[in-house]
Amino acid sequence: MSEPAPKAAQPWLYRLIEPDGRPSLRRRLLSSLLVPLMVLLVIEGLVTYSGALFYANHVHDRDLADDATTLAQMLSQEDLGGQISPQARFLLEYAPEGHNYFSVTSQRHGLLAGSAELQPAPLSAASMDGEPALFSTFVYTPSQKRRELRAATVRIPNLRDPSDQLTVTMAETLHDRHQQAREILLLSIPAQAILIASVFVLVLYGVRVGLRQLDPLTARLAAREHDLAPIGDADVPVEILPLTRTIDGLFARQRGMLALQERFIADAAHQLKTPLAGLRVHVERAQADPSKETVDDALQHILRLTQRASRTSSQLLALTRAQSPDMGDSSTHCLLDLAQLVPELLGLRVHDAIAASVDLGYEGPAGPVWIDGDRISLQELLDNLIDNSLRYAGRNSIVTAGVSVVAGGACLSVEDNGPGVPPAFLERLGERFFRVPGITEEGTGLGLAIVQRIAERHHAQVHYLASSGGGLRVEIVFPSARTSKVVG
Repeated sequence: MSEPAPKAAQPWLYRLIEPDGRPSLRRRLLSSLLVPLMVLLVIEGLVTYSGALFYANHVHDRDLADDATTLAQMLSQEDLGGQISPQARFLLEYAPEGHNYFSVTSQRHGLLAGSAELQPAPLSAASMDGEPALFSTFVYTPSQKRRELRAATVRIPNLRDPSDQLTVTMAETLHDRHQQAREILLLSIPAQAILIASVFVLVLYGVRVGLRQLDPLTARLAAREHDLAPIGDADVPVEILPLTRTIDGLFARQRGMLALQERFIADAAHQLKTPLAGLRVHVERAQADPSKETVDDALQHILRLTQRASRTSSQLLALTRAQSPDMGDSSTHCLLDLAQLVPELLGLRVHDAIAASVDLGYEGPAGPVWIDGDRISLQELLDNLIDNSLRYAGRNSIVTAGVSVVAGGACLSVEDNGPGVPPAFLERLGERFFRVPGITEEGTGLGLAIVQRIAERHHAQVHYLASSGGGLRVEIVFPSARTSKVVG
């Protein structure tokens, strides 16, 4: 199990919500909800302010247009000649916050009343019929302050001069509009904050209640001692099914490892019992009769039994490695050329073949024969096949290792011209501790079982056949190579 990352390497948010460095699912769930809720509150405030400002603009634009239309109607109904009384000017320019502006301009005579800096907007044909045109622009007031104004403009005929037209413009600052939008926002924020806080409390309660669904599973696992049975999906929430299924997979691997260990202990006890009993017998015989002949004979038997026990333990360890789950890890496989690998490995066994008076040879194609495999385990596979042939084929026999290309893959074969195996026992050659009845040569019955397990790890098939010379032929058929890179 990996250690938690140091606090300095963790994100600042996790260090904030997990100050003790221990991960908490509850705290992370709440923090993942709290941050979006805060962002949602900010977004909601912006949307509320935009909506309030839009509404304030609509109301003020309508009032501004009404003021411009009213002034235009007053000028058109009375022959004022564009003159505005001081009292009317005060009312037109007065605003509780800020300042209002107006102007009355003649098409022929220019400005008649109001602010000269206020420029009327270009009017369409509809505006000439009395409909106001609204616009937004920047003007400079007499105090030289830059202000943004919203104006409504309407055009009416000049009663004193029928050939002339008057343009009436009413304008105001945007201060009141923004002020009203801010007031609406301030009124809505508390209600929104209360709503979000209520949602957060409900989420907190929901997370707490939801995590309680894990209590039965926790209690069930805590009640176990050495039980590695699968957890199952009965009372497991859907969200953590991947976790429990991963744990079930781990339990399955642990059961396999425990079964492998128990099998190894049982096999070791079974196979080492006879050599150890023989050692004890010959030691007691040497102690009972200390004569040189008896001691020498006992030492010869002890040496032979020790070699047998050593070979048995080596074979048991090899079988355990072949059955280990780690052996099936495809990450250790690489692209191997059997036509190059097999002759190299056979060269290491030449001295053993000479000592056993066996003619050891090789047959294979000139070109490469690629498979996906692990070099070390394939060496152990070939060594066990060669050992089996050297031990049981007999002296002056011929053993041939071959490599060939077959449909859908590659074939590694080891063939001898020894006494062979009766057809009734060929199918049992891959079983642990199986030895063909009637064979007098010493052996553990594990060599071909190791070959069988290593072949299974490589997704290969093992075939036990009678050779053309009357002996035994073992074929290992590997699937086609799938990797695309040669790993040295």
